[in-house]
Amino acid sequence: MTEPDLVILGAGGFARETAAAVRALNEVRPSFRLRGFLDDNPALHGTWRAGLPILGGLDLAATAYGDALLVACVANPRDAGVRERVVDKLGLPAERYATVVHPSASVGSGCPVGPGTVLLAHVALTADVTVGAHVAVMPHTVLTHDDVVEDYATIASGVRLGGSVHIGRTAYLGAGALIRETLRIGAGALVGMGSVVLRDVPPGEVWAGNPARRLKETA
Repeated sequence: MTEPDLVILGAGGFARETAAAVRALNEVRPSFRLRGFLDDNPALHGTWRAGLPILGGLDLAATAYGDALLVACVANPRDAGVRERVVDKLGLPAERYATVVHPSASVGSGCPVGPGTVLLAHVALTADVTVGAHVAVMPHTVLTHDDVVEDYATIASGVRLGGSVHIGRTAYLGAGALIRETLRIGAGALVGMGSVVLRDVPPGEVWAGNPARRLKETA
């Protein structure tokens, strides 16, 4: 059986990390045929990144590459909703999106992972963790029992969540953040890198520090 084509939306760092994860996965078990990147920056069109061509703009996902699976790999801590806007603009059904799990990731029992989500190297989902659609989970992140991560959230490298934590839609957790058990991080909230979160973070707020405290509203 021929592996499905896969096109990565975006050509930045996260997109290239996802391409590396797909290559690692293919070395263990052929899963996807990587075609390249789509990006709306015209200066990139026709160039190469990470050994793959940048094929054109995002609109080609529905036309020239209409038979390929997709994964949206855009992320920006200053614009947490960018990935959701890309997916909404394309308006494609969920079955067009691949789920990419690096072969070194550990996904425990009872841990559903939604379409378009990427789990990079050495991510651990221990037990009964629910990860939604189009979630980006960077390397060496640990999600423990009964955590819930809603759609379009971004969890940077080295984050640790205690049990029964709830991460809201489009929330962004900076590298190395620690979240105490049973807390809620609201939709669109941003937690700064290295923060130790001991209280719920309301939607749309920026928190940072040890212990983390409110700094401002997200832009």
